[in-house]
Amino acid sequence: MMTAGMKWELLGQEIILFPQKAMYWAEERALIVADLHIGKVGHFRKAGIAIPKLLEQEDLAVLSDLVNLVKPEKIIFLGDLFHSDINNDWDWLKLWCELFSSTEMILVRGNHDILHDKYYREAGFTVCESLHLSPYIFSHEPLEKSGNGYVISGHIHPAVRLRGKGRQSLILPCFHFGEKQAVLPAFGRFTGNCCIAVNQADITFVVMKDKIMMLSS
Repeated sequence: MMTAGMKWELLGQEIILFPQKAMYWAEERALIVADLHIGKVGHFRKAGIAIPKLLEQEDLAVLSDLVNLVKPEKIIFLGDLFHSDINNDWDWLKLWCELFSSTEMILVRGNHDILHDKYYREAGFTVCESLHLSPYIFSHEPLEKSGNGYVISGHIHPAVRLRGKGRQSLILPCFHFGEKQAVLPAFGRFTGNCCIAVNQADITFVVMKDKIMMLSS
């Protein structure tokens, strides 16, 4: 069952944050996801590491549910879409793209997106190094100089550690919004998390199992 997201306003624009670790920008009708890392499971299985092979197909199924829910005009992938060289997982990704061929697919290239542009074009993607859609700049990695826009990126796989009584703690992925930049959580489940330091002025939304929770400063 697809869970409704949390509505929020960012620079006068309506966005919706989903517990499936995706963001929807209402005015642009754009679904934004970061770091799927399709192909990573196959890459590790090829090396003899036992990882469930259906993980990435399940990730694509979740993404399909989101697309069917919000019906975006475009999907912006903030890099690290495909983790590996061409393998069987690429065929699954191409098939998924065919199912949503009427939706514009934009890939902001990440450090793991090493395939030649022709493969992405054949699958239906427009590839760019960054994307400026005012008031935002979309990038794979956070930018040292943001220029004339608020940067929205991925790459870091941000998470926060919530501490309870005693030594109890829990690490959860998060959406992190700073003064000039935001970082989205990794959409793919086989990606890991990186705990980040949160400043008092920042706004952080923690991803729970089926809901989004704003972290109080």
